Amino acid sequence: MNAVAKPRAVDHWRDQHITLAHGAGGRAMRELIEEVIVPAFDNGLLAPLEDQARIAGSLLGHGESLAFTTDSFVVSPLRFPGGDIGRLAVCGTVNDLAVGGAVPKHLSCALILEEGLPVETLREVLASMARAAEEAGVSIVTGDTKVVERGAADGLFITTAGIGAIPAGRDTGPRMVRPGDKLIVNGTLGDHGIAVMAARNDLALQIPVQSDAAPLNGLVEAMFAAAPGLRWLRDATRGGLATITNEFAREGRFGIVLDEAAIPVADAVRGACEILGFDILYLANEGKLAALVPAEEADGLLAAMRSHPLGRNAAVVGEVHAERPGLVTMRSRFGGERVVDLLLGEQLPRIC
Repeated sequence: MNAVAKPRAVDHWRDQHITLAHGAGGRAMRELIEEVIVPAFDNGLLAPLEDQARIAGSLLGHGESLAFTTDSFVVSPLRFPGGDIGRLAVCGTVNDLAVGGAVPKHLSCALILEEGLPVETLREVLASMARAAEEAGVSIVTGDTKVVERGAADGLFITTAGIGAIPAGRDTGPRMVRPGDKLIVNGTLGDHGIAVMAARNDLALQIPVQSDAAPLNGLVEAMFAAAPGLRWLRDATRGGLATITNEFAREGRFGIVLDEAAIPVADAVRGACEILGFDILYLANEGKLAALVPAEEADGLLAAMRSHPLGRNAAVVGEVHAERPGLVTMRSRFGGERVVDLLLGEQLPRIC
């Protein structure tokens, strides 16, 4: 984290707000790192406070492959029902690794702090990150801290990177998909998008929805155990299910037909979409994934997913077709059919 001294045992922190001095590389920055940031993620790999984490060669076993990902988080507001920017950063990075078939191991954390950010807010976000990392079974082992002028960062931006190991023999991707494969989601869609929108107080609506932000790696491992033939997985974040299925269809050169009646949606989310004119298919999620699986393994996979806390509302919502490659369509509740295309623009900006 760009400091070399080890953290002190006693917290002598007195500042209540972030100032530009906390990003200047001197004593104030060292104290911020030692007394606020490092204690939140305390572990042996982080303790040396070098500019990198030195990880023993045992990270990978025989035949395993390394997975590496990075992501940035600029959600507004910083806190929302069911989570905050810290939980979002950990879950988002863990999930990017997990849906690629990897077992997440270690994360980095880079913070851009705005002058004037309350230190208590920073402590709360860091604690939330630590809880999410513990939940996911990963360690935050390195990072960086910068401070920018008031008005330049909307409080706090976070960039995380993650590494994981893909077990030997685990192979997913478009080349694995076959006509007749089933499309499965692990639960209700749109919760995160509506929760963040409600937290912005742009509208005088009370919507009892919480973000679904959660680390999915435990669920994904249960899925591979139940259905070794899993073809392809993606987490349905910005752009929602519509974007993920279009990526599936276009990259794999096959068609996908969705079943509107089968798509799980919470009543409060459905009601909000009807009032506000949002399309559920395009709403953001932070704890949902879409998976393509051979038809013969679908029932066993559904049973395994529904026995996991993050898959209780799992459902088969579509099927792969050889016809109309690259196109996603949806059968409506009333028997019609419409094309589900990529969204032009974004329904809700600054959602993650």
